[in-house]
Amino acid sequence: MHLNPYGEYAVLLAASLANDWPEGRAAIVERTREFGMTMTFPAHPADHSRTRTVIDGWLEVVDAPGPAGRASLLNTRMAAATAYPRLTDHDGEGWHLHYRDNNQALPSVLEAVISVGTALHLVTRGMHRLGRCAADPCNLVIVDVSRNGRQRYCSVRCANRAAVRRHRSRTQN
Repeated sequence: MHLNPYGEYAVLLAASLANDWPEGRAAIVERTREFGMTMTFPAHPADHSRTRTVIDGWLEVVDAPGPAGRASLLNTRMAAATAYPRLTDHDGEGWHLHYRDNNQALPSVLEAVISVGTALHLVTRGMHRLGRCAADPCNLVIVDVSRNGRQRYCSVRCANRAAVRRHRSRTQN
C-alpha cells in the first residue's frame, strides 16, 4: 500500500494559491493538478470563493504567533474538515490513503488536504518552516523545504535585494 502523507505537496499547493490567486475555479483545479492531485471534483458555483476562504484561513496559520498558536489554529482547521483516513484506488494505480470523503466539493477537499499536509510538514520538518518572505516589502509565503531549514526568502531575487540593503546600510555609516 502506498501511504499518501499529504506533506510537502499540499503545503506547497497552499502557498502557490496564496501567492498567486487563480482567476477562476478551472485555474484552481489546474493548479491542484500541477501539484499532483489527480481526482475530479464535483463543480459547485461557490467553489472559487469558498476556496479563497480556505486559503485565507490557512494564511492565519502562516501568520500565527509562535508554534503553540500555529498548532491551535491547525487543530481547529483539521477538526472542522472532519477528515479521517480511508483506503482508495481511484486512479487504478494502487491502494493508498486519503484523508477525505469521496465526492466532496473542491474547497472541502482542499481544506482537509492542506490542513493535514501543513500539520505533517511542520511536525516532520519543524514548526518554523512556514512563514513570510523576510525581504521588505515582499510578503509572499515561503514553505521551507531546504536541507538546513533556514530559508528566509521566497526567491534568490529577494535574498539578493535584502543583502544589498544590508550592505548599503553598513557602508553609509
